[in-house]
Amino acid sequence: MERMSDSADKPIDNDAEGVWSPDIEQSFQEALAIYPPCGRRKIILSDEGKMYGRNELIARYIKLRTGKTRTRKQVSSHIQVLARKKVREIQAAIKVSSHIQVLARRKSRDFHSKLKVTSMDQTAKDKALQHMAAMSSAQIVSATAIHNKLGLPGIPRPAFPGAPGFWPGMIQTGQPGSSQDVKPFVQQAYPIQPAVTAPIPGFEPASAPAPSVPAWQGRSIGTTKLRLVEFSAFLEQQRDPDSADLNCSIQDDAGAFYGVTSQYESSENMTVTCSTKVCSFGKQVVEKVETEYARFENGRFVYRINRSPMCEYMINFIHKLKHLPEKYMMNSVLENFTILLVVTNRDTQETLLCMACVFEVSNSEHGAQHHIYRLVKD
Repeated sequence: MERMSDSADKPIDNDAEGVWSPDIEQSFQEALAIYPPCGRRKIILSDEGKMYGRNELIARYIKLRTGKTRTRKQVSSHIQVLARKKVREIQAAIKVSSHIQVLARRKSRDFHSKLKVTSMDQTAKDKALQHMAAMSSAQIVSATAIHNKLGLPGIPRPAFPGAPGFWPGMIQTGQPGSSQDVKPFVQQAYPIQPAVTAPIPGFEPASAPAPSVPAWQGRSIGTTKLRLVEFSAFLEQQRDPDSADLNCSIQDDAGAFYGVTSQYESSENMTVTCSTKVCSFGKQVVEKVETEYARFENGRFVYRINRSPMCEYMINFIHKLKHLPEKYMMNSVLENFTILLVVTNRDTQETLLCMACVFEVSNSEHGAQHHIYRLVKD
């Protein structure tokens, strides 16, 4: 019977950099974030009707992403190697913490008070090591499990480095195919922002914007029948200031509220249906449909969806994306992630507005940015 370690040492493809070349390692890390540890349970894929274990799913994902074959035994062996490495790192961190405390106690109290040392008491260290000993390799390798079970303050959780959130103000580009870059601005978690735009037939004329008006005002996404005035996604925490930015590092998301607020305007009195579809690899994963009735305000019909909660899939996706260690890994996952918003007239089924959102991690020092493109027919 062939040993698992032997299987892992035999390269299947003629890869110049061995079995776990950079592209395979990247796909492996992506799959770890997508498929959580499930023990001995099997997962059924709806499009194939087959049952897979976690390691089989990871091997399948590597094959789809790179075209290179890796067996479930090789995946299992690689997970065990990474788990042992992570255990050694954690044990070393605990030993370093203990050594620093010993050195600090040898100094005077005044000097000791100036040392900024993240320490763990002996009980916490013992408890952490006991938890780690009871965990499987898959749990140790999975970032969410290791932090939830060990709770090590000395080992920082990776922050979410600037993944772009939804934008509160929208732009309509003047030329087809052009794009504009708008810097973020301070706002409340779900504000009602006045829209200063070009007049639409049937609307009251808008006043000319003052020089101090932010650059994003005066432009919007819309058609002749419906215009998007506001679209903001936000994370709201209890006992903390409200935040409209998903780009934040949070140690405990208990009690947090992930929501979306949107507002549309029209010159017609309609009942609209707002469909939000989350797509992965081009296939719909989940859809949320909301019906909104018009309210007549200031000569316009307003449709407002206020504090609509995000679905569980979206919340879990954000959590897992935050724990990927590198930006390129996040971008690789986001390449195959799309959100499609479609607003239709409920009575006539006419499509009033369609908007697709694609994402990448922001590299700007100013935080999340966005570009807006208008698709036109040739």
